[in-house]
Amino acid sequence: MQEHGNSNPLLVIYKGTLAGTRWPITGDSVTFGRAKDCDIVLLERQVSRHHARIERDPSGFVLRDLGSKNGTFVNGEPVQGRPYRLRDGDEIDVASVLQMGFVAGEATLPLSDAVMYNDHLQVNASARQVTLGRAILDPPLSPAQFVLLSLLIRAQGDVITRDEVIKAVWPDAAGGVSDQALDALVYRLRERLTELDQDHNYIVTVRGHGFRYEAHKLA
Repeated sequence: MQEHGNSNPLLVIYKGTLAGTRWPITGDSVTFGRAKDCDIVLLERQVSRHHARIERDPSGFVLRDLGSKNGTFVNGEPVQGRPYRLRDGDEIDVASVLQMGFVAGEATLPLSDAVMYNDHLQVNASARQVTLGRAILDPPLSPAQFVLLSLLIRAQGDVITRDEVIKAVWPDAAGGVSDQALDALVYRLRERLTELDQDHNYIVTVRGHGFRYEAHKLA
C-alpha cells in the first residue's frame, strides 16, 4: 500500500478484501481488477480482470468501466459506455463486492474535531471515525457517508431536506444527483451504523421532507 500524499486525490477502500487501505492517485491513471498488471489488484472473483480505470485529464479525474461483467457504479448509478467525472465524496462500487470513496485532495468535513451526542455516539472528524461505547466502526465511513452523518447529527433531530443533503455531500453537483443516488447513500449509511448497533435506526426518513437523526437513548 502506498502512503497518502497531501496534494493527491485519494481512494479510501471501505468494503472488500482491501478494506481500510488508502491509495493516492499520483500518476495519470489507476487501473483496478483481478489481473496482476493492475495498479490495484482485487481478489474478489466477481471483479473482472481489468475492471475499471480512473484517468487524469485537464479538468480532474474520470472513471471508466472497462467492459466489466458485473459493472461499476458511482453513488448507486451504473457507469456504462462513457466516462464519469469524479467529484469529491463520490462512492465507487466495483461489482457490488468492493466499495471505495474518492477524496479530492485535502477534503474538509463540516464538523468540529469531535462531537458527543446524547446516545454516546462519538464522531471524530480528523480521523473520520465513529464509535459507540468501546466499539469502533472499522473500516471508517466513506467521505459521503461521513458528511451525511455529520450533517444530521449537527441538526440535533431537526429534519434536513434532500436538497440540503445534496448541497452538503455533492456541493459541485449542480443538480446532477438523482433521487436514487441519494437514497442509496442513506441506505448504505444505515447499513454501516447497524454494525455498531443492530437494534436502532439512527437515520429516519421523513416522507415528503427529508431525513433526521434519531438518538438512541440508552438506559
